[in-house]
Amino acid sequence: MNGPWRATVLGSQAAELLRRPGRFAATGLSLLIAAFVVFGAVMAQQIVTATVVDRFRGTPDAVSLVVTPKDAADIGEAGLDAIRRTPGVTEAVGRVDAGTPVGGSAAERYLALAADPGAGPLAQVRPVDGAYPSGPRRIAVDTRAAEAYGLASGSTLTLLLPAPDGESTRRVPVEITGIVRSAATAAAEPTGYAPGPDLLKLLGMQGYSRVDVRTDPPAAATEAAERIRRAVPGAVVRSGDEVRDEEARAAVADASDTLELAGVFLAVAVGAAVLVATSTFRIVFARRVRQLALMRAIGATSRRLAAALVAEGAVVGLLAGAAGVLAAWGCAHLVPPVAGRFGHDLSAPAALPPAQAALTVLGTGLLAVLAVLAPSLTASRVSPLQALRTATSGESTVSGAGRTVLGVLCAAGAVLLARQQYAGLPEPGDTAYDRFTALTLVVVSGGLAFLALIALGPLLVRPVLSALAVPLRRTGAAGRLAVAGVGGAPARAASVSVVVALGVCLVGSTLTCLASLDAYERYKETLEAPADFRLYAREGGTLDRTLAADLAARPELADVTAIRTAEVVQDGRSATVSDLDLTTVRSGTGLTARTGALGRLGPAHVVVDAEHAHRLGVAEGDRVTLESEGRPIRLTVAATLPGAGPYGGDFFVTAADLTRMGADPAPTLITANASAGGTEGRTRAHRAVTGTLTGPGRGDGRVVAEDAATRTGTDDDLRTMATTVVLLLCLTVLVAVAGVATTAGLTVVERRREFGLLRALGLSGAAVHRMVTLECALYGVLGGILGLALGVPYSWLVVRVAETSAPFTVPAGQLAAVLAALVLVTAAAGTVPALRASRTPPTVAVAQGD
Repeated sequence: MNGPWRATVLGSQAAELLRRPGRFAATGLSLLIAAFVVFGAVMAQQIVTATVVDRFRGTPDAVSLVVTPKDAADIGEAGLDAIRRTPGVTEAVGRVDAGTPVGGSAAERYLALAADPGAGPLAQVRPVDGAYPSGPRRIAVDTRAAEAYGLASGSTLTLLLPAPDGESTRRVPVEITGIVRSAATAAAEPTGYAPGPDLLKLLGMQGYSRVDVRTDPPAAATEAAERIRRAVPGAVVRSGDEVRDEEARAAVADASDTLELAGVFLAVAVGAAVLVATSTFRIVFARRVRQLALMRAIGATSRRLAAALVAEGAVVGLLAGAAGVLAAWGCAHLVPPVAGRFGHDLSAPAALPPAQAALTVLGTGLLAVLAVLAPSLTASRVSPLQALRTATSGESTVSGAGRTVLGVLCAAGAVLLARQQYAGLPEPGDTAYDRFTALTLVVVSGGLAFLALIALGPLLVRPVLSALAVPLRRTGAAGRLAVAGVGGAPARAASVSVVVALGVCLVGSTLTCLASLDAYERYKETLEAPADFRLYAREGGTLDRTLAADLAARPELADVTAIRTAEVVQDGRSATVSDLDLTTVRSGTGLTARTGALGRLGPAHVVVDAEHAHRLGVAEGDRVTLESEGRPIRLTVAATLPGAGPYGGDFFVTAADLTRMGADPAPTLITANASAGGTEGRTRAHRAVTGTLTGPGRGDGRVVAEDAATRTGTDDDLRTMATTVVLLLCLTVLVAVAGVATTAGLTVVERRREFGLLRALGLSGAAVHRMVTLECALYGVLGGILGLALGVPYSWLVVRVAETSAPFTVPAGQLAAVLAALVLVTAAAGTVPALRASRTPPTVAVAQGD
């Protein structure tokens, strides 16, 4: 009997699949999205890898061999000529990687210099304006250098090159013949290019650090390599493919953090898909309770029935997985051309990877089995008497005592872990704190909190709905009925809202953490470059006492400040004291105090940086003792900083107190800002600094002026990271919205008689449409409130653990926009089910069955 019964049960389930495909399409939608997300990540990794390799490698495809010296000595012109004369060698170019300060005595800016032929298959650059240089003291610069230094074709740039004696510096003006764009590498800093021989003469170098070789045909590279080794004894010859592979691995390694981050969020999205699939399977099986009860009545055992339901879920999962893989593969090939239309150059992915595709399909089938397991066990235990009753809703009648206990235990564990990490937060300047372990425990605490939310969700739905019911009563009968519809099935509402809450929690937490990180990055930039220009003596010591006045007299400059520093001893350690007025430091967020206030600095008071404040255990109002020239000086702490002090200062005092410590009257540092904004204002300010430093005693290069505009910032990287992370998290929200649409669609099928009764009582089709739409919107509101209530506190804890000095910043506008967008999207997800519900005829109210 087992064989025939197994075939009968499976056949019945297969017939149900064919008779009601819409139900199972809704069930498989979340699984399809999960497969799409996972395989989309595989294809995205291929796109990222191909793009990174194409954009960031430094060896052109035409290079067959790469020759480098074995020892420190470079390959000279004689060695290069020997390589060119080697049989099988079609072309060979020497590479030089060097650099030099630029801008004369007025700026300690840096320009990397590289040798490149400028044309031909071995060229790494292509001119975009002007011409490629030919001749002495001529270079081309890349677009980054042109933008940073305000250069154009025909302009002149001064290079600070070592003099022949090796001790002094010579100023060499060079002509900028053109602007180039790299074809094979993305320079990390402003770079100038010139042919190899010209660049060697300019720099006074004797040889090349590397020679790129092209052979014809490429297959002759092996024989040519042996000949080159004999022609240039001691040379290391490697194939171009080997070098390109190394560069590719190094380039992809730089992007590994983003790829690993994607994996974490993909796991979250897959988990959300399982939750949605479990909920939809439970609703579908509850709707089919009469069919399942009839199977029990004619002899099917619970075990056979559960096995058939699991097999049914596996089939749905495999079909959804195959569809998701094909959809992701097609979209991946559309991404590069679409990105190209928006100015982003992305490389196309490789062919469909069969192993990853098969694993994704099988994995989706496994996810379906996991999702259907619990609902199938519940459904298979249905009583045969249910065959005589009408279909029930998807609400479980099982006591929730065990679920409540589990939820309370998870919540208690989450609170204990979070409290433990809060109690162990490091003080500013504490470098011994194990942040990785702490962040891991915070993530574990967040996971327990989310499990508690899943378990206690049905208990939390009604209180939140009670608060939302007040404004919804003003929307009329549709609003009141929507609240009653969602509240009448709290377990179902919780199962959908929890997935929405997961997406909102992750998106909101990420936006909050990134906003705090952005504020901290701006704070660090303030410490590194508080002003547009800073001037100091190259060999240390003090500056001309009239230099600050001369700079202040230039209308192109503003906020000229002379700063003095002195070395003191504190607790047997050397420290730097400065008279910089911290209230005048320019910043996007402003320098702030951790304790006290910066404006309270006065006579016999001091501001202490975070590291020294932590080491000394002091805060506002405490006393510290600094020793200068053998004399102890006691000061009261006016404020402590959340991080390091500007310009490397450890302690900050008034000018009178610094003089009392024996500081030289002459400044050791001068800062200035451009009086006008924009590139033009910065250029005029730079010229003013240059002109001031060309006077007697100042034009010998002993005074260095750094331009903050040439420093590499992290804003672009941070924005890229933020965009990538938020887009990845939106995948979780997409799964949640699919769950809302699926639940709404199945609910409409389940409640047809209810809608028919409402129509019979006089409710219009438009009112029914509004009611269902509001129910879907309520899922978004519930999920948004629960997600933000969980995400914001954990965001604060993550920021404090990751970087204690970072100011916690809540992007209220962004969070409000996320919540509003989510409500609109979840409401839109119910459009089709609402339309179907609005068309329910009143006669359905007296119909029997489904």
